[in-house]
Amino acid sequence: MGNLRITEKGLKLEGDSEFLQPLYAKEIQSKPGRPLFLQSSRNVSVNIVNSNNQLLTQLVTGSSGFKARGKMFEVKSTSGKLLFSADEQEVVVGAERLRVMGAEGAVFSKSVETPHVRAEPFKELRLESPTRSLLMEAPKGIQILAEAGDIQAICRNELRLESKDGEISLDARRIRLMRLPEGKASTSSSSSGTRQTVYEVCVCPNGRLFLSQAGTGSTCQISNNVCL
Repeated sequence: MGNLRITEKGLKLEGDSEFLQPLYAKEIQSKPGRPLFLQSSRNVSVNIVNSNNQLLTQLVTGSSGFKARGKMFEVKSTSGKLLFSADEQEVVVGAERLRVMGAEGAVFSKSVETPHVRAEPFKELRLESPTRSLLMEAPKGIQILAEAGDIQAICRNELRLESKDGEISLDARRIRLMRLPEGKASTSSSSSGTRQTVYEVCVCPNGRLFLSQAGTGSTCQISNNVCL
């Protein structure tokens, strides 16, 4: 034990000290401007108990890591702003930006609720569900915006655009419908002139689109073999 003195404010201990039994104190502090060191060969535990000696809050730091136990955990900045908090109901990140640096990104086993998902400047944003479906829901609408790039929607099977009460608008200077099937007119109805390169877009009763070689009038009816 180091130099121990009794003062008006309590006990003053100078130098290194080793306690073999529990130490009970109302307050432990170092000299002004000097650090306070707590050292142990196993771990350092701080326990908060009630009047019945029941554990309420525990802080343990040891060779295996850092553990905290309690009803709530908070991290605040020097100005008092909440940066992080966690309890049994939710985890709150109060910082203006949450950055995930892992190569695999962030993995969520349940749903995610957020008002804004944005990638870093000059970085691409990717939402992926490797083995299941990806669902985005919003009662007042979903907006996907690429101000300086393209938006691609690629799937292996069917891609559906459905509006139950409204309409679907395609607003662009140029709209391309690639690889549409071409309807074949019957021999008696086909013209013997030079084959034209102008087509009209036709719609089957089931909603399927196909191309039909344009004529003086509509040729959809005589080229509707695609609908069969």
